[in-house]
Amino acid sequence: MWQRRKNDVPLVASAAGLCVLLIGVTVSATNSNWLQWNRDQSLEQLRLNPKSAVLQLVSASPASRELQLQAIAQLPQSLERDRARYLLASDLIQQQQGKKALRVLAGLEQYSVLAPHIALKRAQAYEVTGDKIRAQAAWQDLLKRYPDSPVAAEALFVLGRNQPQYWQRAIAQFPSHPRTLEIARLLLKQNPDQPQLLLLLAHDYEQPEITLVLDQLVNKYAAQLQPKDWEVIAFAYWENQVYAKAGSAYAKAPRTPLNIYRTARGLQLGDKRTEAILAYQQLVRAFPDAKETGTALLHLAKLTQTEDALIYLDLVIKQFPKQAGEALVEKAEILDTLQSKLAAQTRQLLLNQYGDSEAAAEYRWKVAQERAAAKDYRGAWLWAQPIPTRNPKSILAPRAGFWVGKWAQKLGRQQDAKAAFKYVLSQFPQSYYAWRSAAMLGLDVGNFDTVRDLTPQVVMPGRSLLPVGSAALKELYQLGQADAWTQWQTEFQNRMQPKVAEQFTDGLMDLAKGENLEGISQVSTLEDRETPQEQTEYKALSQQLTYWQARYPFPWRRD
Repeated sequence: MWQRRKNDVPLVASAAGLCVLLIGVTVSATNSNWLQWNRDQSLEQLRLNPKSAVLQLVSASPASRELQLQAIAQLPQSLERDRARYLLASDLIQQQQGKKALRVLAGLEQYSVLAPHIALKRAQAYEVTGDKIRAQAAWQDLLKRYPDSPVAAEALFVLGRNQPQYWQRAIAQFPSHPRTLEIARLLLKQNPDQPQLLLLLAHDYEQPEITLVLDQLVNKYAAQLQPKDWEVIAFAYWENQVYAKAGSAYAKAPRTPLNIYRTARGLQLGDKRTEAILAYQQLVRAFPDAKETGTALLHLAKLTQTEDALIYLDLVIKQFPKQAGEALVEKAEILDTLQSKLAAQTRQLLLNQYGDSEAAAEYRWKVAQERAAAKDYRGAWLWAQPIPTRNPKSILAPRAGFWVGKWAQKLGRQQDAKAAFKYVLSQFPQSYYAWRSAAMLGLDVGNFDTVRDLTPQVVMPGRSLLPVGSAALKELYQLGQADAWTQWQTEFQNRMQPKVAEQFTDGLMDLAKGENLEGISQVSTLEDRETPQEQTEYKALSQQLTYWQARYPFPWRRD
């Protein structure tokens, strides 16, 4: 099941990013893939943007890059010159220098990939000069020449101030454009009794105080809402972690396994136990083979009495092998409370038949920690050893691998310890424990006492290449333009269940906008995708350096 957010976004992201930075050179001795990722991405950047002086200026301030952009803008016609002129014009408009911007924009339409945005900049430049007649003509010209481009919404917004039909056209043609949402808010101030406009805002579930909009829809217009409307409302509640209301709304949405599951889960998180049980049971009856049903059975086991719980868990073990490990752990704990000898047998079944499951990794690690606490380091060492190899995707894998080395040291097994540290360094190079392993191997990466004194050379990454989106979107993003985010709001139409590439792109957009925790969450939760195709897409993406640069960004870097 796709989840847009994790509830526990790691607070050590910046530290982990530092670890990646520090071990980047030394890892090459044990992991050739590390350098290959860098090499492949560098070649891709050079192929698409060979020695682009303009793109190197994207992160610089307008004042510091002005002279360089002016010089490039005087060169013979080329992509570099066009980019320089566009950036220069954008900077001038921000500085309220409309006349200068108009001179820079003159004849720039040959920069065809951004032709609609050039028309937008021209209209904005006239607005800055205060020339209302020419500004009005520029907006009309933009609308005439580029009626289907998202930038047309900007023209419709401005022209609609005096001619209301333009605002209605924006609502119909560009419902997710930020300007259209602004129109909706303005119209609701004039007349709040407009449920369709409230529904339009419900799609913008990240806006402040969105729950007030959702509450208004539910409390005043429930009788007018269709199942698809309820799904939009439910999703918005869910994304804002208002789970009880989300569950109630999902109950009125189309009957899909995911919607029924979220009905039940929302009710459960909202402390409505009886209603949640009934909803979970409804899912089991209606969709007995759906992937959500396995999770529903696990929740039912926790909500019901012991005898029923064992029945539900046995169903999971029989019908849902991906969740059987977790069910076996739960079953063993119940059997413990019943003082049944079958508990040990159940745990052995977990290790023998489902040893590759996350539940098995967690059980092994729990026992290893208990042995270590009792100073039984050999027992801890033996129990933790399978985790890095049997459960390499587990969050516990690098940690267990590191402690396998530490416990081997306590046992005097220095060669085994060295092998364990090398394994962590080679297989989990992006992890915190790779840094600690590198330190244990004597590599020059610092330790808790010395890392602050290191002064490695830091090469800041450029803008990543977007995997999806229009040519205009990709170009705007490469140029560091805020208009890229606006363009993406119109292009991104699959928000409830985005593809891997779409979610990654959305994460990059959040990072570019300065919403760092949200962006990191978007990127990091890609690893939780479940279908084989999604896992394949994530694996391919995670081999690229751009993925790790987005997962561990430098939000407070000094340009």
